Amino acid sequence: MSEWVQADVPAFAVVGRVNMGKSAVLATLLEIDDNELIRVSPTPGETTRCQTHRVVFGGRECVRFIDTPGFSQPVEAMREIQRIHGQGMPDLVAIRKFIHTAGETFGDEKRLLVPLLEGAGVLYVVDPAKPLRDDFLAEMEILRWTGRPRLALLNRRENTTGPDEDAWKTRLGGTFNLTRTFDAHHARYEERLRLLKALLEIEEHHRDALAETIRLVEDEWRVRREEAAESLLGFLEDALGLRVSATLGEKDLALHSRRSRNTEALAKRYFAELSNLERQCSAALLKIHRHHLLKADADPAAYQGIALESAETWTKWGLGRGQLAIAATLAGGAAGLAVDAATGGLTHGAGTVIGALGGGAAAWFKGGSLPDLRVDLRGGLKLAAGESKSLIVGPPRNPNFPWILLDGILIRYQNMLARAHGRRDEQRLDGGGFGFTRDFPPARRALLAKWFGTCLKGSPNRALEPQVLTALIDTLEQAGRGTQGQRP
Repeated sequence: MSEWVQADVPAFAVVGRVNMGKSAVLATLLEIDDNELIRVSPTPGETTRCQTHRVVFGGRECVRFIDTPGFSQPVEAMREIQRIHGQGMPDLVAIRKFIHTAGETFGDEKRLLVPLLEGAGVLYVVDPAKPLRDDFLAEMEILRWTGRPRLALLNRRENTTGPDEDAWKTRLGGTFNLTRTFDAHHARYEERLRLLKALLEIEEHHRDALAETIRLVEDEWRVRREEAAESLLGFLEDALGLRVSATLGEKDLALHSRRSRNTEALAKRYFAELSNLERQCSAALLKIHRHHLLKADADPAAYQGIALESAETWTKWGLGRGQLAIAATLAGGAAGLAVDAATGGLTHGAGTVIGALGGGAAAWFKGGSLPDLRVDLRGGLKLAAGESKSLIVGPPRNPNFPWILLDGILIRYQNMLARAHGRRDEQRLDGGGFGFTRDFPPARRALLAKWFGTCLKGSPNRALEPQVLTALIDTLEQAGRGTQGQRP
């Protein structure tokens, strides 16, 4: 059995000159942001030996990639292989002799060629911003002599194009089976999937195995989206139902200054707990998508959550006033029914009428105001010296509050998906950008408005949850495409 290649598992050696981004391409393709597994560094020569990275589903290896050292002396190695072969174009026999007879001078070239001799395909990574020099042409010739399936990858840096890119494409097109572009620092799921499909085009021998791998990748991504939607639904339910309370004694009730201090302390506690819920949701989404260097922030005190005190947040996120009015009108009947049920029907249906007529107007007039927290003072236990009361704070009265929460998480989700695993700079999960909810279809807004209303009353409508979950899955799919949240 060979060391690098198995007969029933498609394998591809990732090759190229040093510092072309081979390891970054692999890290992004396989979603590995751990330097212990794939070292990504601007220092040339970080990969000094071949390393195997396996794609496994259900305990079964489906495809493997072999990270190889970069070419060090390709021109000299090409000439040595030609010398060994003699007249004509060198073949695998000459390359095998080169590996066994050449000195350690060609150590990197020998190590990267071994997996190709064993049957691995070639994923050749180049930086099109570099001039097309003789050493690159020598690399292409050596790889052509192997006769293996070959895909050339133009690894663009920061989506920029170099003056020699057309020359690169022309030369690569004449030497490789297929040429594709990629940006290891910004590639999203769709670009990663396209790269896997490109490998399928060049590798006929393992076509069925690669097609099955692509199907499994797509299935896994759907599962991740569903798990993310469940986390988002749980966050919204907890956040909209969040209230904090304290028991006030007789003196607290009698002195205005004490009541104010207690209310202020509870308000701070409310926003701290809300921020913590948001941080937990963001951390769950990062875990689902295998991010370790991108963080929600392990320290709750340092987490920069949704800035509800910022007027800009309420301008960029959430619904417009007209949309709020329509959503509230559509959801008003359901809210009124909840009032009737809570009062045992004593309102004789008046709540339904008032909800339907008044919801829209209330949303219109409050739509532009900054949030003020609901404050409730309820009767408590009878004490020896008098009666205590519970002071309850939360949530904000502004009807845009649920939509702001949803936009905040969606923007973080989109920014998370835009973060390629090939990057190695630590970064906090950013909440910058424009909201999504204003672009929702009317039916989705109406559904969510009804469900939000029940959550705000502390009794989420479980019957609506399957529809809400489906709506959130659709929303996450749109956010993942990067087609929303970027309004100028």
